[in-house]
Amino acid sequence: MMDEHGKSDRLVVPTNSSNATSEQGTETTEGRGRTKGNSPERNAVRTQSRAAAPSALERVRQAAKRDSKQRFTALLHHVYDVDHLRAAYGAVKRDAAAGIDGETWQHYGTSLETNLQDLSARLKRGAYRAQPVRRAYIPKADGRQRPLGVPTLEDKIVQRAVVGVLNAIYETDFLGFSYGFRPRRSPHLALDALTVGIMTKKVNWVLDADIRSFFDTLKHEWLVRFIEHRVADRRVVRLIQKWLNAGVLEEGRRIISQVGTVQGGSVSPLLANIYLHYVFDLWAHRWRQRHAKGEVVLVRFADDFVVGFEQRDDAEQFLNELRERFARFGLMLHPEKTRLIEFGRHAAAHRRARGEGKPESFNFLGFTHSCATTRKGGFTVLRRTMRTRFQAKLKAVKIELQRRMHQPLPELGAYVGAVVRGHMQYYGVPMNYPSLYAFARAVSRLWWRALRRRSQRHLPWHRMRRYVARWIPTVHICHPYPLVRFGVVTQGGSRMR
Repeated sequence: MMDEHGKSDRLVVPTNSSNATSEQGTETTEGRGRTKGNSPERNAVRTQSRAAAPSALERVRQAAKRDSKQRFTALLHHVYDVDHLRAAYGAVKRDAAAGIDGETWQHYGTSLETNLQDLSARLKRGAYRAQPVRRAYIPKADGRQRPLGVPTLEDKIVQRAVVGVLNAIYETDFLGFSYGFRPRRSPHLALDALTVGIMTKKVNWVLDADIRSFFDTLKHEWLVRFIEHRVADRRVVRLIQKWLNAGVLEEGRRIISQVGTVQGGSVSPLLANIYLHYVFDLWAHRWRQRHAKGEVVLVRFADDFVVGFEQRDDAEQFLNELRERFARFGLMLHPEKTRLIEFGRHAAAHRRARGEGKPESFNFLGFTHSCATTRKGGFTVLRRTMRTRFQAKLKAVKIELQRRMHQPLPELGAYVGAVVRGHMQYYGVPMNYPSLYAFARAVSRLWWRALRRRSQRHLPWHRMRRYVARWIPTVHICHPYPLVRFGVVTQGGSRMR
């Protein structure tokens, strides 16, 4: 890490610490260890020359793993490799919105090889130019609008190619408790890691933290410095700087800023992870080892993170020092969304003894987490669908049903069935059945009202039940219990401190 004067203060986690193989088993449950074989891309690119690029990236990964301080001086040739660009093109969503140039995936593919050869040549000789992203907005659960950027198709392709190369390096560096937008990791692994950490470790306090406008406030200068810790190829660094400086096109005006990275591009999640790896992860890992008096559980997914503490003094000290740490790098915790709450297996008893109410709950990745007991009286973490997410989705379904009101019944049935199925696939965690059932029933009622509005004939509910039974899937739990999912990696019983 570099300080304000550019002096090196790099934090490097030695390979025999929390990421060591000997501790890898249980460390994964609270995010301390590295996932074994967590390579950046699949080792098989589905092209005729599938051996060249993957083996090259594998050599980069192995070199990064051997030496955590090595700086890579020659990476651009991996980016402009035509096979790698072709794989990146295939990974771009086919129905994604077009950027400011209007180029679509289908049209670009009509002359794919010619276009890729031209793109490769421009990247090789430095003639590639990043285009401004088109600003778009999507509604958030709280009613506000989330700004997103829509890059041009070629920018998407090159960004994916760069991400594939950089993942080969950074997947060996990122710590185990970082889960957001990484290969072979998912929100549910982060949710399970948090639940297992709270249930199996001595957690009495939880810091529910929120970084205020993270993607809009990270500083380009610091980000480039962090990248240069590992990437010495100036051509790759300049590529990233081109995207950072391309700006946003909104209402015909180009807006350029020295802070922030536009959400929506393939490279933005990786850049965010790199920034927080140096600003938060390495610092928090070192703080836990050197300053904590009790146990500490860490789980981060992109810019959302939760920290569990055994002792309140540790939690308060961590929070105070974290505020100072973030301020140094241009970040700030949201004053209203950052809370330190009493939470854990003893929270209810302690609060009852003090004459206080039940323990507070906190939200993480779409779920409200609260203290609960099992049928046998043991402690457990209850995860239910966040009310705001529940209501926002129903509102969106109602608007969409109004738009589709006059579609044929089978098409409407397929739509509502897909909505309920997708909802269950994400929110179908153990003990969340009541929320799942309430959602499926609410969608059925919205569909019923939409069908009754489009016809003068009365549609009785007993007839509607047949439609529901045919097209809306039966409510069921899709995910195993967290302790079951992590059972294989926790059976060694190694420490998680």
